[in-house]
Amino acid sequence: MMLAVTLLCASQPLIHADKAQAFSNQVIQRGAVGEDVIELQSRLKYIGFYTGKIDGVFGWRTYWALRNFQYEFGLPIDGLAGSTTKAKLLKSTKYTKSNNASSNNGNANNTSKKATAVNIPKGFSQNDIQLMANAVHGESRGEPYIGQVAVASVILNRVNSASFPNTVSGVIFEPGAFTAVADGQIWLTPNETSKKAVIDAINGWDPTGEALYYFNPATATSAWIWSRPQIKRIGKHIFCK
Repeated sequence: MMLAVTLLCASQPLIHADKAQAFSNQVIQRGAVGEDVIELQSRLKYIGFYTGKIDGVFGWRTYWALRNFQYEFGLPIDGLAGSTTKAKLLKSTKYTKSNNASSNNGNANNTSKKATAVNIPKGFSQNDIQLMANAVHGESRGEPYIGQVAVASVILNRVNSASFPNTVSGVIFEPGAFTAVADGQIWLTPNETSKKAVIDAINGWDPTGEALYYFNPATATSAWIWSRPQIKRIGKHIFCK
């Protein structure tokens, strides 16, 4: 089956997509919804990797289709549609927004409207909110609510710091930055408390005092993290500069 897909990809002419139809600059990941996912599914379907319904919901079928595409095209296999993966898709596929929206009897448009109906704080995308909620849930579920807001605040403080990537996805997926990414707990389904903690942090509540790091003193073995100037302890975590 994969051989047939490979031959299809190799014979497919390279088509430079209209930039007006290109993806946004957000990393697209499992759990995302909306127009970026519609385009992702459509492009993967164009070259035979995705066989499901184009519904604008990044579920497991889309995830595995994306991983198979990354494998066949020699990309890092992480199931995330970041800049490198999207660039390869743009070069090897064709996508027309109006056609794909109409081919699903309006389902694609309905999904997009649902996604944009959410009250998203200015400057943040639906993907940002979802990804931060995943990180907060993976890192701090079971902590007091203020501790969950604190974890979200550290992510935002890093985005705003010149020492870290300047996007939510860049901060969260920076190698070695978060245990939940390393052990896969980032993909657990976040609860409403995690989502609320993210919104509170985005709206300005930073209980950490502008911390850039945190650690659990009961499990931390890194001499470096213990050397950081400590600000305060919230729940099981110590937050530091």
